[in-house]
Amino acid sequence: MLKRLFDVLFSFIGLVVLAPVLLMIALAIVVESRGGIFYIQDRVGKGNRDFKLIKFRSMVLGSDKKGLLTVGNKDSRITTIGSFIRKYKLDELPQLFNVLRGDMSLVGPRPEVRKYVDLYTKEQLKVLDVKPGITDYASIEYFNENEILANSEHAEQTYLEEVMPHKLELNQKYLANPSLAHDIKLIFKTLKKVFR
Repeated sequence: MLKRLFDVLFSFIGLVVLAPVLLMIALAIVVESRGGIFYIQDRVGKGNRDFKLIKFRSMVLGSDKKGLLTVGNKDSRITTIGSFIRKYKLDELPQLFNVLRGDMSLVGPRPEVRKYVDLYTKEQLKVLDVKPGITDYASIEYFNENEILANSEHAEQTYLEEVMPHKLELNQKYLANPSLAHDIKLIFKTLKKVFR
């Protein structure tokens, strides 16, 4: 209950404080390329239920039909403003609406697409016992995940065999102590990583 109150309060404050930034990003997206401001994708949340995750659109229309993974600056589908907002994780800010709505928490395992969740082991499925979050240990450690995949000859294989399993291991670290104090610690770690 306390965690939900914290999520609602700080996601609301975040949206109010960041409103000018959100507006500027939205205008830049509209000016640069054809399509909507937001990219909405089905992700898997708590209880293995799908929900609609909201992000700022950082790629040209129809990009998801060419693959779910992005590979850094080598990915021609990413727009100029998209490259900037992805670098500083600004494309994730609309997920504050997901937090307000109750689909997500500020902190928790990052939500994955169904295609990859279907490959989870029984142990890995435990990440679905809690609400997914905007940030977690895996988000911090794999801050430059796109660049890691860009340096791989087989990006999806690298993701499935190396990145995803390690991210799920890091999620277990959070699941061992999903407290409000832990959440606050991870939020500060994330902000430190972004500003660095």
